[in-house]
Amino acid sequence: MSLRTLDISPVGRVEGDLDIRVDIEDGHVVNAWTQAELFRGFEIILRDKDPQAGLVVTPRACGICGASHLTCAAWALDTAWKTEVPRNAILARNLGQLVESIQSIPRYFYGLYAIDLTNKKYKGSPFYAEAVRRFSPFTGTSYEQGVTISGKPVEIYALFGGQWPHSSFMVPGGVMCAPTLTDVTRAWAILEYFRRNWIESHWLGCTLDRYEQIQSYDDFLAWLDESPAHRDSDLGFYWRMGLDIGLDAFGGGCGKYVSWGYLPHEDKYQRPTVESRNDAVIMKSGVYDSKANTHVLMEQGQTRENMKHSWYEEKDGDVHPFERRTNALTKNDTKFDGRYTWTTAVRHAEVGRLEAGPLARQLIAGGRHGAMFQHYDPFILDVFKSIGGPSVHMRQLARMHEILALYRQAERCLREFKLNDPWYIKPKETDGRGWGATEASRGALAHWIDVQGGKIKNYQIIAPTTWNVGPRDGQGTRGPIEEALIGTPIADAEDPVEVGHVARSFDSCLVCTVHAHDSKTGEELARFRTA
Repeated sequence: MSLRTLDISPVGRVEGDLDIRVDIEDGHVVNAWTQAELFRGFEIILRDKDPQAGLVVTPRACGICGASHLTCAAWALDTAWKTEVPRNAILARNLGQLVESIQSIPRYFYGLYAIDLTNKKYKGSPFYAEAVRRFSPFTGTSYEQGVTISGKPVEIYALFGGQWPHSSFMVPGGVMCAPTLTDVTRAWAILEYFRRNWIESHWLGCTLDRYEQIQSYDDFLAWLDESPAHRDSDLGFYWRMGLDIGLDAFGGGCGKYVSWGYLPHEDKYQRPTVESRNDAVIMKSGVYDSKANTHVLMEQGQTRENMKHSWYEEKDGDVHPFERRTNALTKNDTKFDGRYTWTTAVRHAEVGRLEAGPLARQLIAGGRHGAMFQHYDPFILDVFKSIGGPSVHMRQLARMHEILALYRQAERCLREFKLNDPWYIKPKETDGRGWGATEASRGALAHWIDVQGGKIKNYQIIAPTTWNVGPRDGQGTRGPIEEALIGTPIADAEDPVEVGHVARSFDSCLVCTVHAHDSKTGEELARFRTA
C-alpha cells in the first residue's frame, strides 16, 4: 500500500494549537510530527519586570491550571529569596492546587476524551449504545453530571484565593488569605458534596474506603466482579469498553516517565531550597524507566532543552533552562526535516526523552525510592506490568485512579490548618536564582527565575505539554506523543479517530473541531468532532 500523509489541523489544546502530521502505510502510522502553532512568549513578557510579576502573569499561562503556575512562581521566588513559609501557607497552596486538579479530571474525561467513544467506528461494540447514552456531548447522562459537577471543587479555591481562575493569592513568604472556621467548614461541605454526588455515586459505584483496598490488577478485577454497581460505574464501564475496542493495544510512547513530585510537606519545607525539595514533598519525584524497571529521583539540574527543530534562534545543543535566552525567530516556515514547532525538545541529560502526566505520576508512586513518609501506591505499576505496558487505556486508568489520592490529600489539608497561626512572613528581596516545580493535572511543570539588580533577568517555563508535545531532539529522537503515535491502527483515513485517542490520552485539551486534509492536494477529506 502506498504511503499517505495526513495533516490534522488544528488539534486544539488549552495552551495554544496543536497540529499533527502522520504518515500512514498499510493502515498504520509509520511516522509522526507534533506541531505547536501558537507562540506565547511569557518568558519574553517577564524579562526586566519586577520579580513578583510572575505571580500575576504566569497563572494566565493556562485557563484551567493557573494554580499550578502560581504555585511554581511562588516557590521559585521563595527559593531565590530564601524565605520562610508558614505551615498554614504551605497547606493553603497545596489545597488550591489539589482542588484545581480534582476539577480537571471529570472536565477532561467527559468533555474532551470520552466523547470519542461515541464515534461511529464503535457501532459494532456491545458497549456502544450505552456509551452514547452516557458520553454524548451535552445530552449524555454522565457527560452532563460530570461536566456540571467539575465546577464544585474550585469553589474551595475561590474561598481561599478570592477567585478562580487566575488568582494571585500565593506570594513569596506565604499566602494572602486568613480563612475563618466558617470558610474551612464550607470547604468541607463542598468537598463532601463532590464525593457523594460524583466520585462515589458515578465514578466508582462504591465508597472511597472500599476502592482504597485495591492494590493490584487482580484486586481491581475482583472489585469489578464484586458488584454490578462497580462494573457499571463510569470507571468500570470505561475499563471494560476500552478493552473491548482495543484501546490497550496502541499509543505506547517512549516508555520513560517523569514527575517533579508535588505537595511540599507543611513541616518539612518551611525554609525551601532547591536542594532540599525532593526530601520534603508528599508525592515523590522520580524518573521511571519501564524497560530497565528502575526508579530514581528527578533532579532539576538534569533538565535540558534542545531547539534544533524549534522556531528559536538560540545556540545549538542541549541547554539547561537557567542558560536559555528565549529568542523567537521572526520567520517560522514549517520544514518537517528542520524547524517545525514553537515547543522545544525537553529531555533528561542522562535518561533522554520522558513522558509527563498522570500515568507518569502513578508509575512513580509505585516505586520504593524516596523517603519513608512519601506517598506509595503500587496499583497502576502493577496494572502496567500485567497488561503489557503503556497505552491509551493505561493513561486513562491512571488519571481516574489518581483522584483518590488527591481527594484524601485535600481532606488532610483542611484537617491540618491551625487558624490562629501565621499565614505570611514578609521576605527580604534579594538577587538570586530560584526554581519552583509541581505537578499540574497534565504533568510536570517548573519555573526557573534569575533575579539581578532587582529585576527578572531570565524567566523560563517548562510545562507538561512541552515535555509531551515537543519535537524531535538534537539526536533525532521523537517526542513522547510523536513516538506514541507510531503503530497506531487507522481504520478510516477520512476519520482518523485513533490519532485523536492518542493525542487526547495525553490530555492535550482538545476543545475544537478537527479537520483532516490531504497533504498533497489540501482537499478536506472529512470534518469530525474531537471534543
